[in-house]
Amino acid sequence: MKRKILDSLVEWKNSDERKPLILNGARQVGKTYILERFGEEYFENVVYLNLEIEGALCDFIEKELSPLKIIQFIEVIKKQEITPDKTLIFFDEVQACESALTSLKYFCEQTPEYHIVSAGSLLGVAINREKYSFPVGKVNEFCMYPLDFEEFLWALGYEKLSKEIINHYARNEAMPDTLHNIALELYQKYLVIGGMPAAVKSFIKTDSFLKVQIIQNDIFNEYIADMAKYANASTSVKIRACYDSIPAQLAKENAKFQYKVVKRGGTATIFGEAIEWLTQANITLKCQRLEHGLIPINAYMDLINFKLYMGDTGILTLRSGIPLQTILSPLEIENNFLGAMTENYVAQCFKAKKYRLAYWESEGKAEVDFVLQIDGKVVPVEVKKGRRNRSKSLSVFMEKYKSEYAIRISKKNFGFENSIKSVPLYSVFCI
Repeated sequence: MKRKILDSLVEWKNSDERKPLILNGARQVGKTYILERFGEEYFENVVYLNLEIEGALCDFIEKELSPLKIIQFIEVIKKQEITPDKTLIFFDEVQACESALTSLKYFCEQTPEYHIVSAGSLLGVAINREKYSFPVGKVNEFCMYPLDFEEFLWALGYEKLSKEIINHYARNEAMPDTLHNIALELYQKYLVIGGMPAAVKSFIKTDSFLKVQIIQNDIFNEYIADMAKYANASTSVKIRACYDSIPAQLAKENAKFQYKVVKRGGTATIFGEAIEWLTQANITLKCQRLEHGLIPINAYMDLINFKLYMGDTGILTLRSGIPLQTILSPLEIENNFLGAMTENYVAQCFKAKKYRLAYWESEGKAEVDFVLQIDGKVVPVEVKKGRRNRSKSLSVFMEKYKSEYAIRISKKNFGFENSIKSVPLYSVFCI
């Protein structure tokens, strides 16, 4: 599958300031696949090392952190010659071998001519760091997410449609109704399938939503297994409880995360560590409340109040149990949870674009779903699941903070009126 991050990997390869690379991300987002493809296309050979099963290598690095000696050892056990600029050394599941993570510092300092990449699913989680430290400042870090909607279109063979969407977004010009409706139908399928490569691949092969959900359930079970493996028993129970509560949190009229929904009497003291674990593992997306819609928005984050979304909309669909026909119906169905799912989808899109997720609330009287900082401007973003777009919140925000324009995401076609840019749900990747 074509992934946007490949362009960033090529830039890394050609950079004079290149350091060993860590590709982070949740399980099953395609990290191993994209690094192997990158190696096959841009290097003469790839030396692949899965550190969950390369026990001999991990034992060696435990005792020896010299890059040259590590390379010599790898050459012996893999029977491959490692040549600078021609060989890609790939440490997979690097979180399973803390010493390998530490060795990246010395590869950076002593042997910068070698191309070293590593991938891990739980590198943001503080695990077994008593002896080895993270190589701060000695590595380049990228984060990979599930396929966004544009990548989903590419995978299904709709590259020309994605180009049409980009062109109409730039011109604020309505798409022809036929293309608009096709794109909306594909968006609805994306809500069910999500962006996990295995789920998308299954749908392409079988055209079966049921088989897609079987794969999603397998991924969910892997998440649960990681919670037990990389956290102590007490913390893992809390992590699971917080994760399971997300559909209920989003279904509330006020979607702000409330610890009491997880467990009666719940507090940040009890569940704060669990929330941090989920966020650092990239399984959930945290959206902070903004106190003021001013530049820079990072300076006005309320670090106490937040919303919590799932990292993949397909897994949210699975875990919520919402009937698939409710999502896929071409009719406007009154279902409040569809609004929550739409917000989750937008959050996922924005996170993939590296936006800091934030929302704004004014004394409980008005709420803007997302606030973005774009080209030095604060842009309020309203999300609607259908075509009905009446809301005073955007106007309140725009008047209070003198916004030049706002964005309204819905099923309506492209347009620009009264300083509001209308963005169809299928084109959020353009923002």
